[in-house]
Amino acid sequence: MCGITGWIDWNKDLTQYPSILENMTCTLELRGPDASGTWITSHCALGHRRLSVMDPANGAQPMTRKAGDNVFTIVYNGELYNAPELKRELELRGHRFQTTCDTEVLLIAYIEWGRSCVDRFNGIFAFAIWNSEEQSLYLVRDRLGVKPLFYSYTEGRLLFGSEPKSILAHPDFPAQISGEGLAEVFAVGPARTPGHGVYRNMYELKPGHCMVMDRNGLQVRAYWKLESKPHEDDIETTAAKVKELLKDTVERQLASDVPICTLLSGGLDSSALTSFAASHYEKNGLGTLHTYSIDYVDNDKHFKANAFQPNADAPWIKRMTEYLGTVHHALEFDTPELVDALRTVVYARDLPGMADVDGSLYLFCREIKKDATVAISGEAADEIFGGYPWFHREDALNASTFPWALATPERVGLLSKEFVNWVRPEQYVQERYRQALSEVPRLAGENAQQNRMREMSYLNITRFMPTLLDRKDRMSMAVGLEVRVPFCDHRLVEYVWNIPWEIKTSGDREKGILRKALKGVLPEDVLTRKKSPYPKTHNPNYLTAVRNWVLEILGDSSSPLLQFIDVAKIRALAEDDEGRFQLPWFGQLMTGPQLFAYLAQVDTWLRHYKVSIR
Repeated sequence: MCGITGWIDWNKDLTQYPSILENMTCTLELRGPDASGTWITSHCALGHRRLSVMDPANGAQPMTRKAGDNVFTIVYNGELYNAPELKRELELRGHRFQTTCDTEVLLIAYIEWGRSCVDRFNGIFAFAIWNSEEQSLYLVRDRLGVKPLFYSYTEGRLLFGSEPKSILAHPDFPAQISGEGLAEVFAVGPARTPGHGVYRNMYELKPGHCMVMDRNGLQVRAYWKLESKPHEDDIETTAAKVKELLKDTVERQLASDVPICTLLSGGLDSSALTSFAASHYEKNGLGTLHTYSIDYVDNDKHFKANAFQPNADAPWIKRMTEYLGTVHHALEFDTPELVDALRTVVYARDLPGMADVDGSLYLFCREIKKDATVAISGEAADEIFGGYPWFHREDALNASTFPWALATPERVGLLSKEFVNWVRPEQYVQERYRQALSEVPRLAGENAQQNRMREMSYLNITRFMPTLLDRKDRMSMAVGLEVRVPFCDHRLVEYVWNIPWEIKTSGDREKGILRKALKGVLPEDVLTRKKSPYPKTHNPNYLTAVRNWVLEILGDSSSPLLQFIDVAKIRALAEDDEGRFQLPWFGQLMTGPQLFAYLAQVDTWLRHYKVSIR
């Protein structure tokens, strides 16, 4: 895993601006703490920061290879899980390799198969390849969008990077935001619209898309998308295929030349991945698998079960670590460091995010990095298999909006009237919802209920899942930790996408087909455990800290946040000593701490990045 950036410009000699490229590259140092490299020609400048995972000695980037008189140069962030197979095929075609890293496999695959090479890749990636003969740059992002890639294009110039900060480091790109970008921040929130970079004139290359920059301009196209077709397998065959695909995916993703571990919450998804990983370790004599979990100081005293978080993780983690015999590391964080992290994670995202959930994940990854460089995590199972409560609630199924946006009117009520009249946040969310529904690949012959569940699956995979993948990438890479997500293997996603809802919920349970597939892999009580989300702190000291922070902001007339919010309403909420109010927020209840932390992050972002409104 790494950080990549670059600059294509037909109107300037880029060899005259090496310091600009260096600055753009340096912004990504945390993503790639092990090495740095740049490559410049007259019209193409590429930068790379490296986190060494495969072949640390020989995989330096930018990497250049020749084919005849043509020169190809790559910067790459990601992992190819089928690199061994690709390498064998390319060797049979006469290619010779100088390294054992997948970067060289990817580059030579491009030399052999051209732009269609991406169809052969199984992995997570964002890469750019400069073709000297064509004078073109080919940029690609993986099918599910696990690895990020942002860009800005004006006639004759392209800037790109793994994170917005690398583009913002260019002197000709100011940190500006329009009404549409503000709607993303205040109405859409962390569930950012695919393709939207939030900053004015900044975009995101969408998952499953590629683009080419040459002297004819910029062309963007989708190379992969979900396809709907009849599911032919019976329930037993379906469960067996799900198990086979998941097992193969985990084993592929355990390839590493550096220490690797798994994240374990004791829930269905992380327990399944850990079980497959532990079996692989035992079978191949790789030693004992290390696992990690997160909790908060005094959470056992303050935790109260509710519909969104029915039970604590600790007993279930103990159950799984004893069952599998892993070496477990239970990490705990206290309120002061969680509050301090709220600022740090804004700089990691270059935007406000998911408040304390971001902060705790950042701290979690920071501690794991002390022992490991790669971790396996269970993101995406709920989106793919239909595990969230909103898949099963009538109000969400019947709503004409995203299931996590049911409370948009209540959230909008906390914004200033002038701001609401300008950006029209409710209408903005509705337009984004209609856009998403227009993309759903329908299947002829499905009834209304089947069609709606296909819509819900599509909304979750293409709109909500990227939120969690972006969060995991940015928080982990901010400390130089690579996180792999087996449930995002495109073969598994393609297969599960077409499993009928009645099979997905076999046994009358959410994710029923996954539970059936894991029989014999997990203990029966873990198989039937109800979903519990990523843990958050319940310590009242956290509420006190973020509430006081917001009150300080409200008392500062120079705060850039004040122009966007209803100050009187926010002050009344902040002065509520108990902080008992609740707002639905991305499928859970946003209580005082989450609201105040998010507002504090917005204020931090506007100040630190000196964001101007355009």
